[in-house]
Amino acid sequence: MRGVVAAGHPLTAEAGARVLRQGGNAVDAAIGAMLTSWVAEPLLTGPGAGGYMLVAAPGQQPVLLDFFVEVPGRGADPARRQPLEPVDVSFGDAVQVFNIGAASVGVHGNPAGICDAASRFGTVPLPELTAPAAELARRGVELTPMQAYVFEILAPILQSTDESQALFCRDGGVLKPGERFQDPQLADTIERLGAEGAAPFYSGEIGAAASDWVLERGGMLTREDLAAYQTIVREPVRVRYRDREVLTNPPPNAGGILLAYALALLEREPGPPTAARLADVMRRAQRERTPEFVAGLPEPDFRSTFLASRLGSTTHLSVLDADGWACSVTCTNGEGSGQVVPGTGMHLNNMMGEQDLHPYGFFTYPPGRRLPSMMAPTLVLRDGEPELVLGSAGSNRIRAAILQVIVGVLDRGLAAADAVEAPRLHWEDSVVYLEPGLDEAGLEAAGHTLARFRAPNLFFGGVQMVERDLATGAITGAGDPRRGGAAVAA
Repeated sequence: MRGVVAAGHPLTAEAGARVLRQGGNAVDAAIGAMLTSWVAEPLLTGPGAGGYMLVAAPGQQPVLLDFFVEVPGRGADPARRQPLEPVDVSFGDAVQVFNIGAASVGVHGNPAGICDAASRFGTVPLPELTAPAAELARRGVELTPMQAYVFEILAPILQSTDESQALFCRDGGVLKPGERFQDPQLADTIERLGAEGAAPFYSGEIGAAASDWVLERGGMLTREDLAAYQTIVREPVRVRYRDREVLTNPPPNAGGILLAYALALLEREPGPPTAARLADVMRRAQRERTPEFVAGLPEPDFRSTFLASRLGSTTHLSVLDADGWACSVTCTNGEGSGQVVPGTGMHLNNMMGEQDLHPYGFFTYPPGRRLPSMMAPTLVLRDGEPELVLGSAGSNRIRAAILQVIVGVLDRGLAAADAVEAPRLHWEDSVVYLEPGLDEAGLEAAGHTLARFRAPNLFFGGVQMVERDLATGAITGAGDPRRGGAAVAA
């Protein structure tokens, strides 16, 4: 076995596994999978999105590549910014408001992140990794039932502009199960990334086209923003849990350090936590997300001072290979802004309109700041060796999903698939949202107000995980059925 890839779509996972079979390492596989996800999961990621990659290479210190979305506006006049356009997205048993339009667009990071990862860690030439994804974009992908469900719930966004309707809709409605998503212009863009690297997206004509399109429609994405963008290398946050070390996304990201805080709280008590204990830990972590917390995230020593003072539409993919490389990647386009740049296939992100990233008001961050995402690509090490590689989609539910899967494996002894599929809960705004199968009586006895889902739902994230048995070396994986995920061995 060369390794295992777990991702949010079978084609995404298979693309990564194919790279492993051809001799690439875990980072090569992750890049191949990322590019394919632009076509197979087009509403969740793409060249107009951003993300993070956590890499552990044998004999090297793990590093986090931050290529998340940045606040735009260098040289722009805020008085010309048009209002955000709110839309309701229904998850069936819960409704969430998102904001779209040109003003919601931030500075994209995916092209820079892919090229920097390939340069730092890759062994396969980038054109060889982009070619299969470009071919797939030209040939098209039939929508799975889960991807069609994503199209359905995001229909208000996809129908918001003529350009997004032309790309994502047919006969007056969004694409349906079995219908084919096809984008030759995206294929050209992917091939150009392979041939020329990231430069066209930031200092070249693709970036210029994106900036002009957004500015003409009342957004703030300037050429200065794009020219200044770069991937940032960061040291992961580390926290001990059940004789392991958990590594995750550091500040100025918000999700990783809140996940570390929750794990540290659980570490104080032995044994598997109850549903009520999990809800309480989630409540305590969420209530730390104050204005002072958000303002302090960019400070150099924030991670150590924060923990010491208290403890005395996203997609994810995970890869473990047989040589000991581990790679955890989370990317997001938000829900998309509805702004599709003509001639490029780029559906631009709406991260400036994401309430979860702006809990104390929109347009309060200065240009150039990385947004404080909840995304938390994560590794669990045992005696310094990668044992679990995981992460999740799910907006503000990401850290709750990752927390519960780690607890499932380390505290409850569940296999990867069982831990990923186990019912989940999430605390937010004094309400515990939960899937069937959890201890409702214990939660109510602890004083929690419950919002019950009738079935597992993508509202609760999409954890994609790969696990290595350090005793035998066997590698297994699990794709989250809530997001149509799959794990493929190479």
